[in-house]
Amino acid sequence: MSRFPAARSRRLRRNDSIRRMVREHALNVEDLIYPLFVVPGKNIKKEIPSLPKQFHYSVDRIVEAAQEAADLGILAVLIFGLPEVKSPVGEESYHDHGVAQAAIKAIKQAIPKLTVITDVCLCSYTDHGHCGPVGGRQEEFNVLNDPTLEIISKIAVSHAKAGADIVAPSGMMDGMVSSIRTALDQAGYHDVAILSYSVKYASAFYGPFRLAVDSAHFSGDRKSYQMDPANIHEGWREAELDIEEGADMLMVKPALAYLDVIYSLKQRYAMPLVAYNVSGEYSMIKAAAKEGLVDEKSTALESLTAMKRAGADLIITYFAKDVAVWLK
Repeated sequence: MSRFPAARSRRLRRNDSIRRMVREHALNVEDLIYPLFVVPGKNIKKEIPSLPKQFHYSVDRIVEAAQEAADLGILAVLIFGLPEVKSPVGEESYHDHGVAQAAIKAIKQAIPKLTVITDVCLCSYTDHGHCGPVGGRQEEFNVLNDPTLEIISKIAVSHAKAGADIVAPSGMMDGMVSSIRTALDQAGYHDVAILSYSVKYASAFYGPFRLAVDSAHFSGDRKSYQMDPANIHEGWREAELDIEEGADMLMVKPALAYLDVIYSLKQRYAMPLVAYNVSGEYSMIKAAAKEGLVDEKSTALESLTAMKRAGADLIITYFAKDVAVWLK
């Protein structure tokens, strides 16, 4: 008699063709959303030191970056704006002539079928780097919730007016989805969807991004409005609130250290779920690959596939263009 049972798992692992046939989860280019950073000026394409192979683009150069993504089969980009002037309340964020608004218009005019998602937040527009105006007895720590809602609602409407397909509030303010939905509907933008940063943690993985948008130098921290990394039930409550307020899609940020959160949300809610493969996750792989410690392609694909396996329908990632090439 054989020493082994009749069932041998390795039969379905013995070559690449069979492995692909029985693969349970697949990463596709249609799953990817590519972030783009727009800055004031002309003819600017400058590499971001904290995010290798990612760039600051001026409005006249960001269209070519978006076109490159579209040509690779990527269906959506996520726009982050960096203003020329910062202020305590970030007024430049909602001006019709703002740099983000100009980028949205330019991309939609040039590539109408490309979905444009916009980050709706104030951290890159305020001189203190927080996600809203601050005040109170502990000024450096206390972001004012309701005044922030008024501002981000203006931002969302200005982005919709410029042509945004989806707006994505990221500040973790209480009532942000309801406030934005009301403002969009009152302005006639009923079809503009809301992708809410529903479950966003006060994470150590945001460092390279904060350098990229010049919001790293601020007083205090964001723990009073972003979630405690130790909590998961709190994330369920946040998601439920956003669904009740009219969110069309939910997001978990970061992704790689929060796969359990992604999984639990997908099991609980029949909603499109987005994972944000954040800057720290990206830069760590880049740095390790540069030192020869890991293979960049296989490590990135394994990480992103894990997010799909956990339940993410879509993934925001700086690897998007590379992955599109690799998958071909």
